[in-house]
This record gives sequence, C-alpha cells and structure tokens, in this order.
Amino acid sequence: MYKISLITGDGIGPELSESAISVLNTINDKLDLKFDITKLSAGDKALSETGKALPDDTINAIKQSDACMKAPVGESAADVIVVLRRMLDLYANIRPAKSYPHMPALRDDIDMVIVRENTEDLYTGKEFSLGDSAVALRIISESASKRIAKYAFETAKQRNSKKKVTCVHKSNVMRVTDGLFAKACTEISKDYPEISFDQMYVDACAMNLIRQPQEFDVVVTTNLFGDILSDESSQVVGGLGMAPAANIGDTFALFEPVHGAAFDIAGQNIANPSSFLLSIKMMLDWLGTKHKDSKCLEVGQKLESTIFNLVKTGIKTKDIGGEYTTTDFTKQITDNL
Repeated sequence: MYKISLITGDGIGPELSESAISVLNTINDKLDLKFDITKLSAGDKALSETGKALPDDTINAIKQSDACMKAPVGESAADVIVVLRRMLDLYANIRPAKSYPHMPALRDDIDMVIVRENTEDLYTGKEFSLGDSAVALRIISESASKRIAKYAFETAKQRNSKKKVTCVHKSNVMRVTDGLFAKACTEISKDYPEISFDQMYVDACAMNLIRQPQEFDVVVTTNLFGDILSDESSQVVGGLGMAPAANIGDTFALFEPVHGAAFDIAGQNIANPSSFLLSIKMMLDWLGTKHKDSKCLEVGQKLESTIFNLVKTGIKTKDIGGEYTTTDFTKQITDNL
C-alpha cells in the first residue's frame, strides 16, 4: 500500500481533490493497487486558520508519505510549493505538453516535456533594497545545472519520441549565469551521444513554441524561464486544464496541476479535473519506476488512455465549453477505468 499525502488547496482545489480521491478509490477497489490517502491543509485557508500557509503538521505528514499530491492554492502559493521544493530538494520540475483531441491545440502532433531546474535562479527569493534600487540575486550553480541536464537526457532516453534535448538560456546577455548553465548542459550531452542536443535563446524558444511546437521533444532550462515557457507550452496544446506537473527529487516527489486556484469558478462544480488526474498518472509512473512496480506503470497508462479516449468523444466540463460538471466528468473516468 502506498501512503499518499494530499494538499486539498484553495479555490477549485477541494473540488479537484475530490475528483482525484474518486479516481484513486476506483483504482483501490477495481485495479488491485492500494492507496492510503491523507488530506492535508496548506495555502490561504491554512494561513487564515493557523497563521502558517504551510503548517508543521502538514510538513510532517508529507515527509511520512510515499508521495504527495497538491491541489492548487491561492496567493500564498510561493509559501507552499516553493518552500516544499527547496525543503525536499525536488530539483526537477517536469511539465509535459501534449495535444489531446477536441482541445484548441495549435497542432495535433505536439508531444514535448519541459524539464525545469527547480531550486535556484531568482526563485530563491534573495532580494533587497539598495538606495533607490531593488536588487535580486540570480543564483545558478554548476552542480544543480548538471543534475537537471542529466535528468533531461535521461527523460529523452526513456521517451518514445525524437530523442532530442534543447537547452534554453540567454547566455548572450547573462554571460556568467546562463553561460554556466549552457556549459554544464553541453558537458552532460557528451555522455549521451545517442541523444540529439541543441541550444536556443529563450526568446527564440518562446517564438518557436508558437511557430513549430511539433519540433520540440525535451526542453531543459532554468527556473524562471521554465516557469514561463511551460505555461506557454500548455496553452499551445489547448490550455492549463490539461497540464500536469511533477516536482521530483532523488527520494521523494510531489505532483500538481500547472494551473492556479481559479477562485472565479470555485464552488460551482464546473472545473476540468484532467490536469490533476494526469498528475496522478505521473505519480503512478514515478512510484512504478522507483519501486519497480509494473502494476503502477500499467495503471498509469490505463488512466491516461481513459482520459484521452473520454475527451476524444467530445466530453468536456463546463469551464471549457462542455456540458459536464466536475463530478459527472470524473464519474465518466471512473466508470471507464
């Protein structure tokens, strides 16, 4: 049995969490793969109730679990996910972008993944005032750059795709920090001669994600660039509602949707849960690989296929122009599982 910690979040988070629990319970009951789910509080509601966006009890429960799932949280997101990424050394942020049927993707043959360094860059929050200026420290280390590059090449090696890694940076302007990152990726590329390797400036990458997104396979980049480009790549394939994400370290991982808490539709039971459910698929893949559990891998593939086949029929939730509630959409998935 796998112990799963679940941060239920803010806004539409609790609704997505109930959808995830329904799917995990169906897997429990019908597919002979057992989960023990513990609901946890973090985010805006936790901050108002306890004075902490990330309470100590939540941290301790996460550390005792096999994996964590996090629904979106509100304005306190940086005090939750950024802290957890650094605390648990979840150095690889993995964000796939894939075309799904009946979604407004630019093309139907897009299948890429952005591998984002998750612990450094401007997101360390080292900022200060200096006279009439505000200064932020951008920290890029060789060790972190090499390990995220290695993760990207290992990802490309395992994918049934183009076997290509694109290193994205801006070393023509930030010659020291991005120069170091580009050099580290180039050095790691020499260990993977079977994987094609190229480099691209971040502005050119942003353009080419629109112009020829089908040409990308694995993109490896720094923290801030990865955050921005992964939102862009998600929109290229039809929106954040189909965009899962994983935060992975050497011994632990946390899974979440890319999108936010969407307070404007919270409580209406109309939100598309697909991104969170596809995050379950990523969690199953990670657990299956880590524990050499072929059942996890099998069920993860079955879950993704079920979601793919469902949206292929044109079934959508109301927030993206369909007729289904979150609950009804989830029931369609659990029935087909």
